Amino acid sequence: MRRHSADIRPVKKDAKYGSELVTRMVNRVMRKGKKSIAEGIVYGALEQLAEATSEDPVEVMTRAVENVKPRVEVKSRRVGGATYQVPIEVSKDRQFAMALRWIIQFAIGRSGVPMRRALAVEILDAYRNEGSAVRRRDETHKMAQANRAFAHYRW
Repeated sequence: MRRHSADIRPVKKDAKYGSELVTRMVNRVMRKGKKSIAEGIVYGALEQLAEATSEDPVEVMTRAVENVKPRVEVKSRRVGGATYQVPIEVSKDRQFAMALRWIIQFAIGRSGVPMRRALAVEILDAYRNEGSAVRRRDETHKMAQANRAFAHYRW
């Protein structure tokens, strides 16, 4: 190994729900170090989830993230003069990171809606196994399935 690899720091549980998932969601929503605003958005979204489902909002969010996690993805590999889309399995940490990223990205994409409302709707859609983030996961899986002939280029 050429360089020092960064140590993976443990994620602290959030103050309100005692969940690492909520902390990671807050950190992903946060822009320019404004953590209190990000907490307000995520906690507001969780409160709306609790009203909409009458279930534990952290459990709903956990199930939503599970539904969005991709199992395989494609990576570009250059072999000779050609570039192939090679399907590879996704590590647990990357699955989690991609799921959070997609849910937040599609919540931001809902224009004209307050962020806490958009985030709540996106999490609820993912919980019900529908919505943009689940569609992105399905597209990723289809792409990997279509390119499985190039799986032998994996290394």
